[in-house]
Amino acid sequence: MMLHVPQVLDAEQVGQCRRLLQQAKWVDGKVTAGFQSAMAKNNLQLPEDAPEARQIGELILQALSRHSLFVSAALPNKIFPPLFNCYQGGQSFGVHIDNAIRQVRATGDFVRTDLSATLFFCEPHEYDGGELVVEDTYGTHSVKLPAGDLILYPASSLHRVNPVTRGARVSSFFWIQSLVREDSQRALLFDLDTSIQQLNQELGADHASSIRLTGVYHNLLRQWAQ
Repeated sequence: MMLHVPQVLDAEQVGQCRRLLQQAKWVDGKVTAGFQSAMAKNNLQLPEDAPEARQIGELILQALSRHSLFVSAALPNKIFPPLFNCYQGGQSFGVHIDNAIRQVRATGDFVRTDLSATLFFCEPHEYDGGELVVEDTYGTHSVKLPAGDLILYPASSLHRVNPVTRGARVSSFFWIQSLVREDSQRALLFDLDTSIQQLNQELGADHASSIRLTGVYHNLLRQWAQ
């Protein structure tokens, strides 16, 4: 399942993040790439321990915890601390697949990468190119979202970032270990949850159908959650 999650950050929060990112010291993006990814990766990145990365990362994690659409779709168990990259002057990231397991440097914890996420800090008109192109069984999709919006997709997908030929594309990227490992099961739960919420609005949460379907949702989640 691939999902556009709008307005994770509002305009004021985006502005705050952009000011911090402008004053940060960027390094070669290959520092966090695996062996295969490093051969395709050409961008800039904030060091994981940079104060700006920690401050903005905490802001993002707090915003995600309050975003009902993200929580419903991802069912997050663990979230890898957000990282930050910048593409400019023709930089790109060739076709690759994300590592299955990431280790959090600060804690040593391991995160299984069920889902990948990219949160955009620049408006689409501010740069040319830079589309995130994701390939999977559901087809090939080109993504370029408004500032503050996030794209969520299976980490098992092949994906790339097209060259940025004008301006700069600045974003955050991170991974989620879901309570439900299987993408098809998460998709079914998300569809069911969305339908229940719509039914609640139309008939009320105390309607017998809403109550029964809510029970089905939680029984499936209880069966599939790890």
